[in-house]
Amino acid sequence: MATDYDAPRNKDEDHETESLQALQVQRGGAQTAHIDVEDSDTAEGTDLPGADLSNEELIIQVIPAQDDEFTCASCFLVRHRSQVAREKNGLSYCKDCEG
Repeated sequence: MATDYDAPRNKDEDHETESLQALQVQRGGAQTAHIDVEDSDTAEGTDLPGADLSNEELIIQVIPAQDDEFTCASCFLVRHRSQVAREKNGLSYCKDCEG
């Protein structure tokens, strides 16, 4: 059946709207945050908001861009040379940003 979206809407067909207070009472008042943690996760793997991580060290090996890679001047992602869409003023742009 086709729907005429230009026709005036009938208020009787619309669902009842509830106030914000009614929805909060129905849900039990204040909502608590829930962090999805699996049994195999440890406390060290969970970062809490506001945690002081100033004396933590990251163990990441940074590999410089290879000869067949470039960094897009728009999205700043490292891409393969086959993804270059244009080069302007010494800057390269990927196909996704130019697309």
